[in-house]
Amino acid sequence: MQIAVVNRTSRINAGHLWVFSNELAESPKRLAPGSIVELRDRKDGFLGVGYCNPNSLISIRILSREARPIDAAFFRERMEDALVYRRRFTRDTNSFRAVYSEGDRLPGLVIDKYEDCISIQFLTLGMEALSGMVIEAVEAVFAPSCIVLRNDSPIRGLEGLPLEKKVIKGSLERLPVVREGTTIYEVDPLAGHKTGFFLDQSANRRAFSRIVGEGAGLDLFCYTGPWSIKLAQAGATVTGVDSSETAVAQARKNAGLNNLSGKCSFVKSDVFEFVKNEAAAGRKYDYIVLDPPAFVKSKARIKEAVKAYRKINAAAMGLLKPHGLLATASCSHHIDRQTFIEIVSAASRDARKFIRVIEMRGQSPDHPVSLNVPETEYLKCVLMEVN
Repeated sequence: MQIAVVNRTSRINAGHLWVFSNELAESPKRLAPGSIVELRDRKDGFLGVGYCNPNSLISIRILSREARPIDAAFFRERMEDALVYRRRFTRDTNSFRAVYSEGDRLPGLVIDKYEDCISIQFLTLGMEALSGMVIEAVEAVFAPSCIVLRNDSPIRGLEGLPLEKKVIKGSLERLPVVREGTTIYEVDPLAGHKTGFFLDQSANRRAFSRIVGEGAGLDLFCYTGPWSIKLAQAGATVTGVDSSETAVAQARKNAGLNNLSGKCSFVKSDVFEFVKNEAAAGRKYDYIVLDPPAFVKSKARIKEAVKAYRKINAAAMGLLKPHGLLATASCSHHIDRQTFIEIVSAASRDARKFIRVIEMRGQSPDHPVSLNVPETEYLKCVLMEVN
């Protein structure tokens, strides 16, 4: 096993799992791409074991703080540990994020469980090199009927990896059906955003549905309809809006699966244009969900994204009746919690609205945040009353 000496160890000793190229004593170019590397400090003290990508700014990602082999047994142990954590809050669902990268001490690996189907994302070169062991461990721990590789994240491009998605076990002739409490959704793990469904908003959907009732609801960027359906189950009559015809069609199907076609309608439209037209028509709503896709993919475009978030939040607030409720979210990693709060506050001033924060929330607990790796926190969600 190759050894890499770390010059600056403060971040690693504080618990972070990333080692940047400028923290190493020597250039990482001498390390074999994807190889397992032992990390040591300048006094030859052991720091951990990780995998490397000498062509990435993050040269090494730590897998273990113990000197141990990285094999299928290691991955089984990590996956079983992740499942022990999740069993506390996944008792009324058959679907959840089973492994969340650094949040489960498996950087570069994401595993989603959709009923009896497992979707895997290998996000880094090093984890891709270990994919055979990972799949072997998935078989042992989950015994799934279907395994999908959803390797189409743009992150792979930064690691020099090709983009692809394919089924490597079983088939998707019958799509998995996600059960979320009393609600069900059909999911296509090969299509749509992320791995086919937004598991990270599950707890937020439930929380918001507990404070709504009868009235008119609007679900902006509705995707396949999970927010709409939760609101309709709580008593609202909901209109969902999304620019994707495929997503809207699946949303209609999901509403039907829950016997809510009469309470949910879905519209294919650009959301910004739809909101503008609703305002011009003088229409108002009791409840609005604003859950857009990430408006920013890099730090260079943060200013542009802040402007877009502020504009759509102000527009949504303007469509609410007095004492209306808004659930607004951002999944943009580059927009931190404080920045999002400032955006929502500025939007309320633009809309000339007074807001009361009911609850500030984040991603569902099956997407665990590591305090030692702040990058694991990405989702912000605020539930509020607007006047």
